[in-house]
Amino acid sequence: MILFDPESREEWLKCRKSGIGGSDAGSVAGLNKYKSNVKLWNEKAGKTVPEDISEKSAVKFGKQAEPIIRGLFKLNFPQYTVDYHEYRMYGTRDRPFMYATLDGELTERETGQHGVLEIKTTTIQNSVQWSEWDNRIPDSYYIQILHQLACTGWNFAILYACMNYLSKSEKRTLFRYYRIDRNDVLSDINWLICKETDFWESVKKNKEPDLILPEI
Repeated sequence: MILFDPESREEWLKCRKSGIGGSDAGSVAGLNKYKSNVKLWNEKAGKTVPEDISEKSAVKFGKQAEPIIRGLFKLNFPQYTVDYHEYRMYGTRDRPFMYATLDGELTERETGQHGVLEIKTTTIQNSVQWSEWDNRIPDSYYIQILHQLACTGWNFAILYACMNYLSKSEKRTLFRYYRIDRNDVLSDINWLICKETDFWESVKKNKEPDLILPEI
């Protein structure tokens, strides 16, 4: 269901403060290497102001590339219809603190099933970065998709990634397509719902959670 349907970015940013969005999910689970669960808690509890990253080059590139990549997806995968609402926020009545704003809303033409389109842009410069994509989805992106499936209740999600591969001798652009069916990840979705529910309870009670350390 639609929780909020803001008409402007300012209204959308205001709504974001009232819960946990897809980009927050990795931090809640301790799987975001750029922001810990405690740092996110301080932001949601109103103790610190989130950093404005909108002018960072990677963020600006991703924002400008998104409509182009969404258009390419439409051309390459005509078996889906693609809708887009820039500020619409999906969630459920029983968990209104969880919401998802989507890069695209999919309908499979053959079955009528609904799905989430998640678009990513990334730059690969070394073997460590490449290993995060080697027959898998990076953990923070996988968690974000679980969050979106939890908020929408839809049948599947597709991650469509534009990868700029840089080496000393060449630059290539690659596209990766990953489909995640809801029934295959139900236990992971339920695990994440528990994590986010506990996190939001800590925000409401003004009780800082224990820091989740990365696995060694």
